[in-house]
Amino acid sequence: MKVLLGLARRIDALNDIVARISIWLVLIVTLETAASSIVLKVLDVGSNAFLEIRWYLFSAIFLLGAGHALQKNAHVRIDVLASRFSRRTQAVIDILGTLFFLLPVCVLVIWLSWGVFADSFSSGEVSSSAGGLLLWPARVLVPAGFGLLLLQGLAEMIKRVAFLAGCGPDPLGVDKQMSAEEELANAIRRQREANGEAAQ
Repeated sequence: MKVLLGLARRIDALNDIVARISIWLVLIVTLETAASSIVLKVLDVGSNAFLEIRWYLFSAIFLLGAGHALQKNAHVRIDVLASRFSRRTQAVIDILGTLFFLLPVCVLVIWLSWGVFADSFSSGEVSSSAGGLLLWPARVLVPAGFGLLLLQGLAEMIKRVAFLAGCGPDPLGVDKQMSAEEELANAIRRQREANGEAAQ
């Protein structure tokens, strides 16, 4: 189990590095959007390349950040029932969901998208828009992003199996940070409690 937990830590580190790089893409896409808007407005010069690079950057941010979102438990969850279960039951649900849904979908998307990327790369496919860019850099983001998500899914499954075996901490309890909404709800709750006590 120690070897598997070491592998999980390495996958976590890989997705942390990719996420740190992806954060800079947000700044780049913001600056590119502002610059292209100013150039279009002031000089009346525009290009489809500006629009396409923006699409590429948005795709990179979303696809390359998916594994990190899974690692930090920041993805969308429907916890209407699962949140009422014990941590151990939640871990079992996560393992089954990863094993039967997340991993197969990732493998399928990688398999289907790799051929599209390979064809685009070998043919030097270019966007049909005037002034368009090469398409293979955008196409490679799909298998790369789902590859990182697949690896993180494996890491999360390892962590939950270790937790159930008593060899690791609760993965849902580690580094659990409240969202802005949760912090606001807690602040309102504390204020109401304080006001209720003051009224008494």
